[in-house]
Amino acid sequence: MNYKLTADNVQVWYSDFHALKNISIRIRPNTVTAFIGPSGCGKSTFLRLINRMNDYIDGFRMDGHILIDEKNIYAKRVRVEELRKEVGMVFQKPNPFPKSIFENVVYGLRIRGVNDKHILEEACENSLRQAALWDEVKDDLKKSALAISGGQQQRLCIARTLAVKPSIILMDEPASALDPISTAKIEELISQLKQNYTIIIVTHNMQQAARISDRTAFFYLGELIEFDTTVNIFTAPKEDKTQSYITGRFG
Repeated sequence: MNYKLTADNVQVWYSDFHALKNISIRIRPNTVTAFIGPSGCGKSTFLRLINRMNDYIDGFRMDGHILIDEKNIYAKRVRVEELRKEVGMVFQKPNPFPKSIFENVVYGLRIRGVNDKHILEEACENSLRQAALWDEVKDDLKKSALAISGGQQQRLCIARTLAVKPSIILMDEPASALDPISTAKIEELISQLKQNYTIIIVTHNMQQAARISDRTAFFYLGELIEFDTTVNIFTAPKEDKTQSYITGRFG
């Protein structure tokens, strides 16, 4: 079995705080994996290991291995900028740049030195189409990204991520700041994108995890309690803590 991402015995400390304890997980390509668990359980910390966003936090220390396509992403020779082209990130709150819709989408290409107008226009259209936003904004690409709705802004941020052609997309609660209609659009989009990308999503919304993910990982107090198909996690969990969490007894 080929795995897109493999983590073995991953531990994380922030100074003296032991944030993650012996996390091992294997994620298959072209799947949606949901990370669930109460606040502070380590799911976002683990997500941010995958594109090395924790590197900048004071006192951060990691042990263990994380491999993408069987390559250790914490090896000394790895360039973090290159890793982040491979691993895109969509945050909880939409964070468009104060630029036009067009310039938001092609931003990553421009900083790579791509300035060919035809290439940029094609990348913009393709990415906005993939993000299910093209038909809504195609006549207004010069409009400020800050002038469109929150749901559109989040899909724009997804388009910006797609433009640099990553193979993994990390999403940290991408719909938690959105209204139900926008949330439904994001969920539908995630289901379409997994045909071409491997998606890992942190969500507090268990119904959302149940709707959109193939596999679900339940984190609690820095430990990975259970990782299985989403159907099994929500209908026949093996661990008592998982059962208690998904039935609302804590969290």
